Amino acid sequence: MRKRTKKRYKLAYLKATLLVLFCYLLIGKGYVAFEKTGENVFHIQVNGQDVGTLGDQAMASELLLQARRNIAKEEDELVFLEADLTVTGEEMLWGQADPEEQVLQKMEAVLREAVQETLHRSYTVKIGEYMVNLADGGEVQKLLQAAIGKYDTENSFEVRLVHDASREFNFLTTQVVSRQEREETQIKEAEKEEEVFPEGGVEALFTQAIEEAKPQEEMAFEDYPQGLLSVDFTDEVEIVEAYLPKSQLMDLDQAVQEVTAEQETVTTYEVEAGDTLSEISLKVNIPMEQIVAMNDSLEDENTMIHVGDELIITIPEPELSIDWQEERYVEETYDADVIYIENDDWYTNQSVVRQQPSAGFRRAISLTSYVNNREVGKEILKEEVLMEPVAKIVERGTKIPPTYIKPISGGRKTSGFGPRKRPTKGASTYHKGVDWATPVGTTVFASCGGTVVKAGWGSGYGYVVYINHEDGRQTRYGHLSKVLVKVGQKVKQGEKIALSGNTGVTTGPHVHFEILINGKQVDPLKYLN
Repeated sequence: MRKRTKKRYKLAYLKATLLVLFCYLLIGKGYVAFEKTGENVFHIQVNGQDVGTLGDQAMASELLLQARRNIAKEEDELVFLEADLTVTGEEMLWGQADPEEQVLQKMEAVLREAVQETLHRSYTVKIGEYMVNLADGGEVQKLLQAAIGKYDTENSFEVRLVHDASREFNFLTTQVVSRQEREETQIKEAEKEEEVFPEGGVEALFTQAIEEAKPQEEMAFEDYPQGLLSVDFTDEVEIVEAYLPKSQLMDLDQAVQEVTAEQETVTTYEVEAGDTLSEISLKVNIPMEQIVAMNDSLEDENTMIHVGDELIITIPEPELSIDWQEERYVEETYDADVIYIENDDWYTNQSVVRQQPSAGFRRAISLTSYVNNREVGKEILKEEVLMEPVAKIVERGTKIPPTYIKPISGGRKTSGFGPRKRPTKGASTYHKGVDWATPVGTTVFASCGGTVVKAGWGSGYGYVVYINHEDGRQTRYGHLSKVLVKVGQKVKQGEKIALSGNTGVTTGPHVHFEILINGKQVDPLKYLN
C-alpha cells in the first residue's frame, strides 16, 4: 500500500513538473508558440552573414535601417556601404528569437566591414579655371587669408565667407573687411544703444546740417592714415559646399603654395605712341632680348614697331591675384609729365626732343595701387614742392608710317644682306639687299606705295625699278626681264611693276630687292611685314 502511494506521488510530481515546464515554454520570453499560421520564425542575414533570428519579419528592415543610422552618426559624413538583407522564414513548434539589441549589434558589425567609401563634407574653391578641394570652411578661410597676407603683413584685414544671395544656398563668396573699421563700427553702435535720449527728427537734421556746413580744413601730412588702405581679390572666388572622398582633398599647405606661388602668365602689350622696345622693356620689367625671342614679328631690338601692334609678354602672377592700395609719406625726386607736340606731317616713328628734362624734389602723400607686386597706378594726395621739375618736350609725328611687303610670291632666298663670298665675277662681296631665286617672268610687286624714280637699265643690276616712298625711304628691284612702269608714275603697294629675270651680273634667274634709308641700304627683312 505504501509503495503504491509513493508511486502515485511520484507520478503526480512528474506531471506537475511537466505542466510547469510546458507553461514556461508556452509563455516564456524569447519563444514563439506553435500555431498553424505559416512562417513564425525568421532567420536574418546581412551581406550573406548570419546576424540572428527574429519573430517579426518587419523588425529586420527596421533594425537594418537603425544600424545604418548608427554608423552614419559615428562618421558624421556621407557613408556608402553595401547592405544586402536576406530574411528566411520557417514554421516552428518551438522557436527561440534573439534579442533585438543583439541582432542590431551584429548588423552594425557586418555593415562596418562593408563600408565602401566615406564622403566628407568639404569645400571646393574655384578661382577662374583653377579649383582646389579643402576639408572645411576653416581651411578655406586660412587659404584666402594667406593669399592677402603676402601684402597685409600687419594682419589688418580679414576674409569672411558669405552666402552669395544670387546663387543657391550652398554657394559662398568672399568679403575682405578691415578689422579696425569693424571694431570702430561696433563701438559706435554700442555707444548709440547707450544713449538715453538719442537725437531724432528735426534735431538730428539740424545737427547734420551744422556738421556739413563746417569748412573742411586741409589735412596736414601727419593726418593721413598711411599704410595699407584696402585689399581685395582681383579674381572672382567661388566656394561650394560638397561631399568628396578624402583622396580628393588637398593638404592646406600645398593649396597655399599652389594658390600664392607666382607663375609666368602669357599676356599681350599694345604698342602706344612714342613707345620703343627699350621703353616697353622698362615698363613691363622684361629684358628686351626676351621680348624679341617671344615675338616672331621682331627680328632684333632694332625692329620697327607701330602704334597698335600687340607684343606677347609674360608676367609673373599667382593663381589668385590681389588688388591692394597703400598710402605713404615720401620725399622724392620726380619728373614732370612729358609734353608732346603733335606734328601731323611726321610719321609716328619720327620724334625730336625739343627740351631736355630735369627732376624736381618734393615731399608728398602718395596713394599707390598694385596688382600683386606690379604697380598699376599712383595718385598724389598731398604734396609740397621743394624744387620744380623741368618737363621734357617732345615733338612727334601722328601719321601711320607706310608698311613694306615681300615683292614676290614664293621664291627661295639665296642671298641675305651683308658680307658674302663673291658668287661670280663682277659681283660685290658685300650684298646690299636680299635675293630670291624665282623663274623668269615671275610678277614683281611694289613693296610699298610711292613714285617711280628710275625704270630701265642699271648696269650690274640689269633692268631695275627704283621707287621713292612717303617716309623718305627708297626700294630697288633688280635683274628684271621686263619693266612695266615709267619714271614719275604713282604706284600702290602690291601693284605689278615688273617681271623677274636674269639680267645684269647674276648666277641665275632671281629678284634682287633693297631698302634704303637716308640713301643707305639696310637689311630689308627687318622692315617687311
